[in-house]
Amino acid sequence: MTIARTICLGFLAVITLGTILLMLPLSTTSGEWNSPIVALFTSTSAVCVTGLIVVDTGTHFSLWGQAFILLLIQIGGLGYMTSTTFLLLVFRQKFDFRQKFAIQESFDRPFVQGSRSLIRSIIATTLVFELLGMIIMIQPFSADYGSIRGFWLALFHSISAWNNAGFSLFPDSVVGYQGSWPITLALSMLIIFGGIGYQVIMELFNWVMSLRSPRTARLSLNFKVVTSMTAILLAIGTVAYLITEIHNPDTLKDLSPQTIFLAAWFQSVTTRTAGFNSIDYGKMGDAAQLITIGLMFIGASPSGTGGGIKTTTLRILLNCTRSVLRGSEQVVVYGRTLSPSLILKAIAVFMGSGFTITLTTISLALIESGKFEFIDLLFECVSAFATVGLSTGITADFSAWGHLILILTMYVGRVGILVSMAAILGEKPPSQLQYPEENLLVG
Repeated sequence: MTIARTICLGFLAVITLGTILLMLPLSTTSGEWNSPIVALFTSTSAVCVTGLIVVDTGTHFSLWGQAFILLLIQIGGLGYMTSTTFLLLVFRQKFDFRQKFAIQESFDRPFVQGSRSLIRSIIATTLVFELLGMIIMIQPFSADYGSIRGFWLALFHSISAWNNAGFSLFPDSVVGYQGSWPITLALSMLIIFGGIGYQVIMELFNWVMSLRSPRTARLSLNFKVVTSMTAILLAIGTVAYLITEIHNPDTLKDLSPQTIFLAAWFQSVTTRTAGFNSIDYGKMGDAAQLITIGLMFIGASPSGTGGGIKTTTLRILLNCTRSVLRGSEQVVVYGRTLSPSLILKAIAVFMGSGFTITLTTISLALIESGKFEFIDLLFECVSAFATVGLSTGITADFSAWGHLILILTMYVGRVGILVSMAAILGEKPPSQLQYPEENLLVG
């Protein structure tokens, strides 16, 4: 039982428990037993913080069902190891080295020392942001639905946004609030900070606090790469949606100038693994859909609540390409040389993700032969793997086998392609064997 297998089985256990809860009659508005495939798909989507749905969350599930979904989203967003470790801390159970190394594996960082304080900081950060988002959104929702319903809507959407889940209690997501500054900015704030990761948030907080003292804390390479790539991708996405959809009467054309900007900005934010939408993606042009697929594939940042290949992986690959074009044998980012093992890991993530999406898209094309356009199938598979949750509106129309493929894709995307492969292959035995070096024609 390796750490990778522990993580994978942990997510499976939570998904199974969620499926059972969502099948219960008290979870549905009809009071009848829920369909097993609907319960399984919804549970997987919630735990994997994806947001793809086969039924309308706000009308199909009762208040209990929505609460179960919210709990699954919170557990999935925090991660299995973080959630179980938090429970150990609450019940004052023994916190052994295996648990610490599992946390290290989950965050891909050397946090073996001080793991307790790390978990407490993550929980505190989560609660602060979710509470802040809820407070901002209470007034607009309460004005439309009353104080009690407005409170629940604000709480649900705040937790869903922070965890980059994309679940909404409205049948059209947040299209009805596409021109609302409080809702758009609150959801955007939660999505961005939830996606950049706890480490970056903590480092930003420490940096701000250090400004009061003569000694200024030095920002890490991870912080610089994550924040710069996030800002660049947000700007590129906003401009790209404005250019491609400004003349589309089904999306942006007939909106006011303010709403056009808000909608373009929000799509740029939510596309990278959040799953909310304030315009209909099914009515977008092919160019905008391809841009969306690319942004979904990139995703959020390491240790955040989003998926995708991550912003750091993209930056490593871009700098690798620049080094090759300049004839350099070193990959340098912000004055620091990247190790060969880190470069190989980025390549493995990119290739493994591309292979998984290709395989699932081909499988769906064979199973759902002739029913959907290819770009819609590709859109759905990338959305599932990158745990985004955006859809062109075809998710509910898949067959049972198609839904099972999407379930598996969401699971692999949330656990991580490298962790999934490590769980299957097991740990590599140590070896002192080295092979001779030789050249190979490339390009």
